[in-house]
Amino acid sequence: MKNSMALPARALISLAMIILLAGCEELRQIASQPGAHRPLTNQEVINGLRQALVIGSDSAAAKLSAINGYYLNEDLRIELPPEAGVITSNLSYIPGGQQMVDDIVLRINRAAEDAAREAAPVFAVAVSNLTIRDGFDILRGEDDAATQYLKSQTREELYKLYQPRIQRSLDREIVGNVSTNEAWNTLTSRWNSLASSTAGQLASLNTVDTELDSFLTDRALDGLFLKLAEEEANIRNNSEARVTDLLQRVFGQDTYRVSKP
Repeated sequence: MKNSMALPARALISLAMIILLAGCEELRQIASQPGAHRPLTNQEVINGLRQALVIGSDSAAAKLSAINGYYLNEDLRIELPPEAGVITSNLSYIPGGQQMVDDIVLRINRAAEDAAREAAPVFAVAVSNLTIRDGFDILRGEDDAATQYLKSQTREELYKLYQPRIQRSLDREIVGNVSTNEAWNTLTSRWNSLASSTAGQLASLNTVDTELDSFLTDRALDGLFLKLAEEEANIRNNSEARVTDLLQRVFGQDTYRVSKP
């Protein structure tokens, strides 16, 4: 009776050992995978987010600063300021008005493309201010969480840094040895002369007085943040866009998706 009970016990022990050894082998395989199932450290989170923003802003700036980066992008193309709507709706009053408007729109977008070359270094400085607490909130946030955080925290500073670059770009002779500002002033001056004339007053035409550099800076930054949000979403959702081991780890499906509230 004693021996009949011992055999099953030995068999159970052997089976348990087999399962245990198999489990250890599986654990060894998991442990051999770089960073597998290892909790993210605070430093990894903040470094990963900074790296993502630097890479994303570099890519966004490069795309926007290319010829037609703004102009041929329907979502980013900059049109005349809203105050100039009175001009575009009354082009028949201005000799060659449509050509002048088309020209100034092209010049405005060329100015934005020119200024976008300076965007990446500005962002590189700004992302260094991210804190660890902010980092975890951003990591678990929406696909544009990092972009929105950066926008809310730095837009005013970026405006001050970006506006002089826009102004220099507007003053630079980009097309046909005529600067964007000169073309804009020619257009508005002709319009304002018409609006101030007796005929213009009878037609209830309003003059246009818009600070082009302020308008363009706002629109250029809007476009820049929009493009940056696209780059951020791409890194979050597309593994091929995570071009470094750190990005793969921080934005991997097993590290941050499952931890979202």
